[in-house]
Parts: sequence; C-alpha cells; structure tokens
Amino acid sequence: MQSVRLPAVWSMVILTTIARVADGLPLAASMQEDEQSGRDLQQYQNQAKQLCRKLNAQSPTRCTLEARDMAFHYLIENGVCYLVLCEAAFPKKLAFAYLEDLQTEFHDQYGKRVPTVSRPYSFIEFDMYIQKTKKSYIDSRARRNLGSINTELQDVQRIMVANIEEVLQRGEALSALDTKASNLSSLSKKYRSDAKYLNVRSTYAKVAVGAVFFITLIVYVRFWWL
Repeated sequence: MQSVRLPAVWSMVILTTIARVADGLPLAASMQEDEQSGRDLQQYQNQAKQLCRKLNAQSPTRCTLEARDMAFHYLIENGVCYLVLCEAAFPKKLAFAYLEDLQTEFHDQYGKRVPTVSRPYSFIEFDMYIQKTKKSYIDSRARRNLGSINTELQDVQRIMVANIEEVLQRGEALSALDTKASNLSSLSKKYRSDAKYLNVRSTYAKVAVGAVFFITLIVYVRFWWL
C-alpha cells in the first residue's frame, strides 16, 4: 500500500524575527528553508526587514499583515518587535500565543541588554529556543488544543489587519496607518451618533405632526359641530 506523505511540520511557520523598535536592529532570527514549495523566501525576508525599520513607538502593538498566501503577525513589548511569518491558514490565535511565549523568554534573558547592543543578531543563540518553541506550537497536539490555549492576548479578531505590500509601498511609518484606522473609527462613531440624533429628531417631528393634527381636529369638531 502506498504511504501518504504528510506535509513537513515546519511548513506552517516560516520565519521568525526579533528586532529593536527604536532603529529596526535585528536581534535574533530563525528561518525555515522551504525549497520544496518553491516560495521566494528572500522576498519575505526583505519585507520583514523593511517592516521592522518602519515601526516606532506609536505603531500598533499587535498587527497582522497579509502577504498573498502568507501572513506576518507581530507584537511589540518593551521596545522589541517579535515578528513571525506563517502560511495564511495558520490560526492567528496560535501565532500570537507563539509570539507571547518568545517575548516572555527573550525579555527574561536579554531584556536589560537590548538597549546597549549595536551589532546585528547579537542574540542569535536565541534561535535554539525559537526552534524548540516553534515545534511545540505546530505539532498536532497543540493545534488540537487551540481553543484551550491560556494567554492574556486581546481578542485576535480585533487585531489590526493590513496588506504588507501596501504598507511598504506607501513609504510611511506603520503608526500613520494606525492613526488613519483610529480616525476611521472616530468617524464611524460620529456617524452612528449623528444617525441616532437624526432618528430622534425624526421621531419628535412625527409626534409633533400628529399632535397638530389632533388639536386641529378637536378645534374643528368644537366650532362646527357643537
């Protein structure tokens, strides 16, 4: 009987990068070779570097950036960005739980040294922990238990989503995108408030018309029939 070939366990999590937000300096990284799929991983790696250089203190602390059949997910804590590239089908909740795990360990080990280093990939030895953690998050048991993952993440459905190519081509910091999203949210709230106000005014107008008609009817009956 012909055996069924299962996909490589690494295929869902492709690239992990840790960078300093202040200047985009890469601190640690881990990339899975993906020769079988024929993906242009160099392109995604370049996009990850560009994205890290665009982040600043005003950037959203959690964000998902769609990249064709892939997705970048990142979180920012204590001036450090934790970025992962996954296949689009990889559950967002699992991706952010993975990043939270990396953040906790990395901060414990290197948090105090992050502001002082100047050499790229000063903590490249952290790749060992990345590899171990990656395996624990993408094996079948972890994926089956997705619903019971205990994290303090905000609702993943509310995490901002954008397109990586649009963000990079605009040439503006990701904080600008966040500002525009906030502005849209404010406009939406104002629209809802205005709509509610107009509905109330419309109701009052209808009541007023009814009252005028009723009073007119009473006057007519009184003077013409009594």
